[in-house]
Amino acid sequence: MADLAISTRGLRKTYRTRRGKQVVAVQGLDLDVPVGGVHGFLGPNGSGKTTSIRMLLGLVRADAGVMTLFGRPVPEQLPAVVSRVGAIVESPKFFPAFSGRKNLELLADAIGAPRTRVGEVLDETSLGERGKDRFKTYSLGMKQRLAIAATLLKKPDLLIFDEPTNGLDPAGIREIRETMRSLGEQGRTVLVSSHILAEVEQVADTVSIIGQGRLLASGSVAEVIGGTGKATVKLAIDDQAAATAVLAAAGLTVRAEGNYLFVDGAEHPADVTRRLADQRLYVAELVPVRADLESVFLELTADEGLGAGGPGLAGSQAITPDAVRRTGATETTGGGQ
Repeated sequence: MADLAISTRGLRKTYRTRRGKQVVAVQGLDLDVPVGGVHGFLGPNGSGKTTSIRMLLGLVRADAGVMTLFGRPVPEQLPAVVSRVGAIVESPKFFPAFSGRKNLELLADAIGAPRTRVGEVLDETSLGERGKDRFKTYSLGMKQRLAIAATLLKKPDLLIFDEPTNGLDPAGIREIRETMRSLGEQGRTVLVSSHILAEVEQVADTVSIIGQGRLLASGSVAEVIGGTGKATVKLAIDDQAAATAVLAAAGLTVRAEGNYLFVDGAEHPADVTRRLADQRLYVAELVPVRADLESVFLELTADEGLGAGGPGLAGSQAITPDAVRRTGATETTGGGQ
């Protein structure tokens, strides 16, 4: 496990409502995050991402399972490894009337980091020119980057960001994306949880997709996108009805959208044109459709009741800590149902 920044096996967490009903937040999660680069921890709201992160950081007690950070079992040995970890799980609090630099200097003093680190982390997060400005004048994206700068004061090897682009406008999202990419390129390990799949796809080297508190797929972005199905092609043809009949008879899935047919299940786009040409049906246009994380996610969760509303909509019974507080649920002390 030395080459893994994070590893979990059989991680489980349930909450109990006031009426005594147990609700599963995380069920048997196996998660591996390699050292170095950006790892996307993906799933809809309520799928167990935040609960998993809180368990790794010792903020929530697991019911069952094994967790390690850089090979050290946690929470047992968390004090020995916590200096290597920086995390943003909730919105950090800064003094609005103080400058960004002053806020970081106070934090550096509190955690025993040298003040020389303040200028370095401001530069790392592209805030060097705005360090003297008051925090209350910062945009949301700048405030989030200052929070990232705060996590860098200790020079951590692992950075954990839980939904870092929530509430940001497109410019702020781009700023955070560029910051995460830069940190990953420096050799740090960045775990970013998100339900915005298309956004993470632009920055992540590897990903894990979860649903209902359990792992659905994991690997490099290319592996996850390429490993869930066969090719999809978009084609234009004069006789859509005849083409649909031919392709459906060959076991392919065909759906019509306007002037185009979308065909799923072919080994290669050439298979589609060959089958149609054999029946004297000729395509006017044919384009392979590139899969993305969002389409992969919908495919993976199709049988779990998670994908109908699209990424970002909670379709599972898994719950977040906020949901626990709203329903008055409490942590269970037992291990499972």
